Amino acid sequence: MSLANNIEFLRRLNGFNGLVVGRNQRSPVNSPLVETGEFGTNPGALRMFSFLPEHRPPAPALVVVLHGCGQTAAGYDLGAGWSTLAKHYGFALLMPQQQSSNNGNGCFNWFSPEDTARDSGEACSIRQMIAQITLDAGIDARRIFVTGLSAGGAMTSVMLATYPEVFAGGAIIAGLPFGVATNMREALSGMYQSPSRPADELGDLVRNASNHNGPWPKLSVWHGSADRTVNPANADEIVKQWLDVHQLPSAPMSEATVDGYPRQVWWNAEGETIVESYTITNMAHGTPLGIGDNDERYGAQGAFLIEAGISSSYHIANFFGLTEWMHLAATQTPEETAEETAEGAVKKNPAAQHTPDLAKLFRPLTTLNRRPESAKAEPAKRPGIDVGAVITRALTAAGLMK
Repeated sequence: MSLANNIEFLRRLNGFNGLVVGRNQRSPVNSPLVETGEFGTNPGALRMFSFLPEHRPPAPALVVVLHGCGQTAAGYDLGAGWSTLAKHYGFALLMPQQQSSNNGNGCFNWFSPEDTARDSGEACSIRQMIAQITLDAGIDARRIFVTGLSAGGAMTSVMLATYPEVFAGGAIIAGLPFGVATNMREALSGMYQSPSRPADELGDLVRNASNHNGPWPKLSVWHGSADRTVNPANADEIVKQWLDVHQLPSAPMSEATVDGYPRQVWWNAEGETIVESYTITNMAHGTPLGIGDNDERYGAQGAFLIEAGISSSYHIANFFGLTEWMHLAATQTPEETAEETAEGAVKKNPAAQHTPDLAKLFRPLTTLNRRPESAKAEPAKRPGIDVGAVITRALTAAGLMK
């Protein structure tokens, strides 16, 4: 990235430093994240940050976001745009943060046996954070997801393998398969060379990490083809690992181009996408940034946060099924104008005023994660906005139209 863009990112990040420690205390600076100081026994000695949007359903979904090396929870949130997405779509965020006392480079210890086993170390700390926020915020336990970049992506592999019953899905960006390293030497070998392994061997690593017998989390994989930090062959190995776990064929069931990049898809018997893989051609190591299908930009360029013309955060949220409901008041779109029109009509008829149901603050949107009609899916087109229908729906909700 350019020096100017890096300076701008650091300027915006400046207000995100020095977050206050203490249970559910908000920092006075600009970060929307709140730190929880106590959660379980925390055997991995991690820090817990979270974000709960003001407007959310009674039982919101949860996305666990794991930063990369040299990053912080707040810095990665700013760069990848997750709290902005959470505001728009009404889901909760949990953002664990590594401490330098655990890893001098600020990386999650995805290769350390004591941190990657169920009920042990950092993996257990993250699981305890999930339990805490689920209790505090009334999270829908059926809709808990995890994603991460680089070492955070590799740690995402760890969480999906060691606690598969907890997660409905995950997304790995520039990460590695679970279980391919148990020490630093093996970790470096996996990062730079990514030796190919048999599919059943990779699948067994996941199956042997817990007593779980299924169903298994679905998975989205993202990797830049010019990544020289984590070999792009790791993406193929991750896909191979989880295709074996899900007992799906190696050949993709659908191939399409999304925002100019190839996407491969595998679905189950019900037509739900279970595994998908994006190759971001000519992109180096990092999280791809761009504009979502709702024409909103999420995130800001920075170190390992790369403008690529595709918003991985948005598409991952869509893969998780979180963009199917959108908080109308949180977006600056024609829908908001329509909602304001309805509010004006209510003011003309005070008898129609009422306390809104939380469910009515969210509206259904389209999803990319159903099986296409043909074996070769056509590139998705952005749907037009029917402002008239939106106004009608808003007036109906206000009791001014049947």
